[in-house]
Amino acid sequence: MAPRPDDEYDYLFKVVLIGDSGVGKSNLLSRFTRNEFCLESKSTIGVEFATRTIQVDGKTIKAQIWDTAGQERYRAITSAYYRGAVGALLVYDITKQATYENVERWLKELRDHADSNIVIMLVGNKSDLKHLRGVATDDAQRFSEKEGLSFIETSALEATNVEKAFQSILTEIYRIVSKKALASEDPVLVGPGEGKAIIVGPEQDANTKKKACCST
Repeated sequence: MAPRPDDEYDYLFKVVLIGDSGVGKSNLLSRFTRNEFCLESKSTIGVEFATRTIQVDGKTIKAQIWDTAGQERYRAITSAYYRGAVGALLVYDITKQATYENVERWLKELRDHADSNIVIMLVGNKSDLKHLRGVATDDAQRFSEKEGLSFIETSALEATNVEKAFQSILTEIYRIVSKKALASEDPVLVGPGEGKAIIVGPEQDANTKKKACCST
């Protein structure tokens, strides 16, 4: 049976959303993947994910975005989901200083559990609530530069910079991975898919997409 159109992609990247509960991770996920926002959204329990396909430099990139629960009691469960992630959005609420103060702890956990080459973006969410701001943009920018992270402020409610945030991190991941693929004759493991690892090697036939899969 011929593959469905949404099964056609050149690269599959797993990206995780991390940060305290209530910072808006689930709404960032739903805004990017479904262009939806829910004021009544409840705290995520465990882990959920959604996918979206984008184009980068003529290649089809399938992003698999995982929403990891922020509650302390679920951290032991979600830590396993860092494995295989090639990107992470570390999210805090610009109106709540405590969520920003916890960024360092989340960053340490991410670096403890994820691949050392993971691409990380710091995201200050809820920029629509500037009148309630508790975290200065300059402070977050300086922290990001010190830690080697990219940085952006977003509003899932108003859809401000959400597309830009995901497009930027996926483009950066793609450029890193594609350079590795060009520099090596071996296939490059770019992350887990739905029950399989996606191996992407150099294209040998311009008219034929080569995708090899192996069970995990």
